[in-house]
Amino acid sequence: MKVYTKSGDKGFTSLIGGERVSKTDIRVEAYGTVDELIAYIALLGDKLSADDVFENSVAQLRKIESELMTVSAMLAIGQGGEDKVKAISDESTERLEQEIDAMQATLPQITKFTIPGGDERLSLCHICRTVCRRAERASIRATHEHDNISLQSVTYLNRLSDYLYLLGRTITLKANVEEILWIP
Repeated sequence: MKVYTKSGDKGFTSLIGGERVSKTDIRVEAYGTVDELIAYIALLGDKLSADDVFENSVAQLRKIESELMTVSAMLAIGQGGEDKVKAISDESTERLEQEIDAMQATLPQITKFTIPGGDERLSLCHICRTVCRRAERASIRATHEHDNISLQSVTYLNRLSDYLYLLGRTITLKANVEEILWIP
């Protein structure tokens, strides 16, 4: 099978179920942004894997990559594809919540916003977080325009951005990097 099909050369693509839409369709924007997020999370996992102290975080990120593929598929459902994709499970979101709670319990309390920087891995984590927020916004727009898109994808992305924020704070702690707080 060839990688290129030429079927998208005029600016259209197929969704799950066969519906053809413009590549500017909000669903394509949403799942494309999730795809970008997966790539950044993979890079973050690669950067963290060089240090054994992040072994659990790397394992979590690899699981998240797979779950994001499910979220991407959910956002790519078109007419006729409604029964072809299994939704992201509530357990996946609950697992993120448990990880968030566990990280938060080990971190010092702060009353100011954090600013990325001080360590490449921390900055990359914040890039993941901001791309995740963009994917969440695009997903919300997609759910407003298309009834067949589940809000579970939005919920998962919302929780994931919180997870990534706390992972950034955890990286700061474990890498012994000074946390930069915003002092207006």
